[in-house]
Amino acid sequence: MLLAAAAGAHSAVAASLRQDGAVAEAGAAHAAVVAELQIAGHPRQLRVPGRSGLADRWAVPATLLVMYSAGQRVDSEASLLVLGGKDWEHLVPGQRLRATGRLKAAEPGQTDAGILSASSVPVTLGAPDGWQEGPGMLRRSFTAAAATLGGDARGLLPGMVTGDTSRLDAGLDGAMKTVGMTHLTAVSGANCSLILGTLLLAARSLRLPRRAAAAVSLAGLGMFVLMVGPDASVLRAALMGAIGLTSLAFGRAGRGLSFLCLAVIGLLLTDPGLATRFGFILSVLATLGIVVAGRRIMDWLPPAVPRWVAAGLAVPLSAQVFCGPVIVLLQPQFSAYALPANVAAAALVPPVTLLGTAAVPLVQLVPPLAAALMAVAGAFAGGVAGVARFFTALPGAVLPWPEGLFGLTTMALFSVASLATLWFALHRAAAVRLAVAAHSWAVACLDLSLAVRRGRHGQRGLAVRHGRHGLVDRHGLVDRSGRGTLRLCKPTSGRNLQWLLPRPNAPGLPRRGPPPGVT
Repeated sequence: MLLAAAAGAHSAVAASLRQDGAVAEAGAAHAAVVAELQIAGHPRQLRVPGRSGLADRWAVPATLLVMYSAGQRVDSEASLLVLGGKDWEHLVPGQRLRATGRLKAAEPGQTDAGILSASSVPVTLGAPDGWQEGPGMLRRSFTAAAATLGGDARGLLPGMVTGDTSRLDAGLDGAMKTVGMTHLTAVSGANCSLILGTLLLAARSLRLPRRAAAAVSLAGLGMFVLMVGPDASVLRAALMGAIGLTSLAFGRAGRGLSFLCLAVIGLLLTDPGLATRFGFILSVLATLGIVVAGRRIMDWLPPAVPRWVAAGLAVPLSAQVFCGPVIVLLQPQFSAYALPANVAAAALVPPVTLLGTAAVPLVQLVPPLAAALMAVAGAFAGGVAGVARFFTALPGAVLPWPEGLFGLTTMALFSVASLATLWFALHRAAAVRLAVAAHSWAVACLDLSLAVRRGRHGQRGLAVRHGRHGLVDRHGLVDRSGRGTLRLCKPTSGRNLQWLLPRPNAPGLPRRGPPPGVT
């Protein structure tokens, strides 16, 4: 409750800063401003043209430092989203610049204080620090080197390695959205898990102690984060990937769940606005699915299945089951081939991530070696693109699904039913025992309802049979063992309380039929 109160107080203060003051007033009035900004993240290309008619539009997260509006200078630190043209494509985090534009208020639920529609070319005021400029230079060099590859690899390889989707083909982007593979085109927890797992395995193979191996692995993960850019999403992905890998590697779901809860609490205390971002919610749910259900699904599979195959099936299935209800809120549709597509691409992702990551620093140090690594990684990236396009072309790849709360509820029920079906298919003997138990429970419920009905009407129907322990009262459907018949006890008065159920093929007198010639 103390942590919840702290997060609520933090949210209230942040909301007051966004909704009150000179920045909020300028946004409400759609005022023309001159702003001094510091870039807070990597530019992201927008697929839909804006009102200005520009086809090449970019969205850049930035921090407002100084604003000039109506002849007044306002020193205020607030987060903005800048929308601009092609001149905003190559900005790097930490860079300071000046731009003019029109400021408007952000939509309800967004964490930004406003949206600045830039009307001028950004003027550089200061370069970023060295630790911020280096990752941007590496990203640009890697993207330029990947442009020499052919096919879909030229745009997909930078997206899978560094998260740069500026040259990703629009058709391929749509195909990956259709089959639920968009997490591969961003630096996600899967990338961080692969890097951390490879470093941990290498350290353990050198017979380093567990703590030393963990320290080396975390140091390598930190270098990877610095290389691709220490954005908030990358830091969150590194944290979630480390938690998921710890749970799978050491088989301690309880400890992994504790780490996940601690990480979520810490992140929300640092930035309560994460609670409204679907990226954070999906990241947490995917990690939760891997921690809670990933290991159990692996244990469900027969011992003959190799562990790497079991992990390749369990990880995407558990993540898909937990993320499905929230994905429906974003896109009210069901990707019928999301699971098989991710399973088919699972074997192609590690070579792309590992070889591509190794090639990033070598692009400027040893270009021939980097070109060889990128050629191999590009071939696997082309395979990932082929998987996405193949499953998208299949009939029924996208099915409509209800929207809103009803769609979320039905998708959650469908996910539970999918897991139950998988468990029944892999545990047939237990499924038979459950079916027999369910049948006994259903018979008991029917007998109880019949007894209640008889008691309500003041009637009594009993089937009396002689048993080993004397007379036994029975009612309802009575099984006469050894005779293959059921006796029905009807709640009516009379001498014969038991009536034989009709059997169509029973021996006895034939039924009287119509005389010959009569139709």
